Amino acid sequence: MLFVHARKPLRLFAVAIGAASLAACAQSSVVSQRSQALASRPASIEPTRAVSSAPRTRVAVARRHTPYASRKTGDTKIASHGVASFYSEAQPTASGEKFDGQELTAAHPTLPFGTRLRVTDVKSGRSVTVRVNDRGPYVPGRIVDVSYSAAQSLGMVGKGVANVRLDVVQ
Repeated sequence: MLFVHARKPLRLFAVAIGAASLAACAQSSVVSQRSQALASRPASIEPTRAVSSAPRTRVAVARRHTPYASRKTGDTKIASHGVASFYSEAQPTASGEKFDGQELTAAHPTLPFGTRLRVTDVKSGRSVTVRVNDRGPYVPGRIVDVSYSAAQSLGMVGKGVANVRLDVVQ
C-alpha cells in the first residue's frame, strides 16, 4: 500500500522534469536562433576605440550636398563643396554603361545621368570636367566619386581623397 502512494508523487516529479526539459529545449533554440542572427550581421565599420585620457577633437567636416544652389556664376551653378574620392572598379554603372576608368566620369548620388560637372580641387586649383554616369559615393561625408583618370587630372591619386568644389556645367 505504501508503494501505491509513492508512485503518485514520483509520477508528478517525472512530469515536472519532462516539462522543465522541454522548456529548456525550446528556450535554447530561441537563444541559438538569436545568436545566429547576431552572428550573421555585418561587422561594425568603426574600429574599436581605445580609451585615452586626452580628449580627441574632430578635424574632418562633412557638408551636406545641396544640388543646384541658388548662386549663379555665368553658365554654371554652384552645386556643392565637400570631399571627393575615386574608384576604379570594372563593373556596370547605375546608368547601364560599362565602367571605363580611362574616361572622365563620376558617380553622384542625386544629379541626373549625363550631367557635366566641373570638379575643382580647392587646395591645388586643378579642375576637370566629368560626366555623371553612376550613383555613389556610399561613404558618409563624400559628395562625389570620380574615375581614375579624373583623379589623375586632379592630382588626388596618391592622397585618395580631396576637398573639392562641384560646378554643374551642363
